Amino acid sequence: MIRFSILTCTYNAGSVLQRTLDSILNQTWVQIEHIIVDGASKDNTMALVNAYRQRNTEEDTQHDIVVSSEPDRGLYDAMNKALKKATGDYVVFLNAGDVLPNEKTLEDISNDVNERSDGLLPAVLYGNTNIVDNNGNLLRPRRLSPPENLNWRSFRHGMLVCHQAFYVRTDIAKAEPYDLRYRFSADVDWCIRVMKHADKEGLPLLQIPEVVVNYLDGGMTNKNHRASLIERFRVMRRHYGPITTIGMHIWFVIRAMLKK
Repeated sequence: MIRFSILTCTYNAGSVLQRTLDSILNQTWVQIEHIIVDGASKDNTMALVNAYRQRNTEEDTQHDIVVSSEPDRGLYDAMNKALKKATGDYVVFLNAGDVLPNEKTLEDISNDVNERSDGLLPAVLYGNTNIVDNNGNLLRPRRLSPPENLNWRSFRHGMLVCHQAFYVRTDIAKAEPYDLRYRFSADVDWCIRVMKHADKEGLPLLQIPEVVVNYLDGGMTNKNHRASLIERFRVMRRHYGPITTIGMHIWFVIRAMLKK
């Protein structure tokens, strides 16, 4: 049975965390390790986490819950801390406000892997994303959708798979920690490096033909839009070279103009 390590990094997330915890607690799949890395929150985040741990015990959900709360050097530092603790077959980041779409999401993903991978665990599992608001209400499907045949070159066209819809085999995830030189786009860089690693090892990437996460609209990248765009350009230049990166950004501008 596939064991999922769900990694949740929090800081003063009390206003949106509860629905994330509920969506994990309600999963029919029992092989779950939930790692919560908190950055020493000053609101009710840890009270919610402690109540969640108590419910997990009382309801005999059988999930393993690992919690730490201490200052960190930012989101990606917290993510690296979470990665080090993971012991499951796959890791996926589900942060405060993000939810699994229904109670069978992980069960369905596991069934897809068992049916389609011939016993070999793919390097990456990836699926579709819906965008939700602060109250968890559906806004729209994510604009960029994942291709059937994903590889590390695919991200030349943008981040085609949402970070929270990108399940990575734990051994590969740990071999490719987040690069803390990036403040806003380390997730893009990480996904590309993970896929490069898979390509080098000849490992498949498996598309899950369904929505695998409801992603909270907004976040650090949206709040620092210009800085994140500049940093993402640096990430793409690093992986695809300056000529390809400049050419693709010219196309992005043209495509945006044509849609107006």
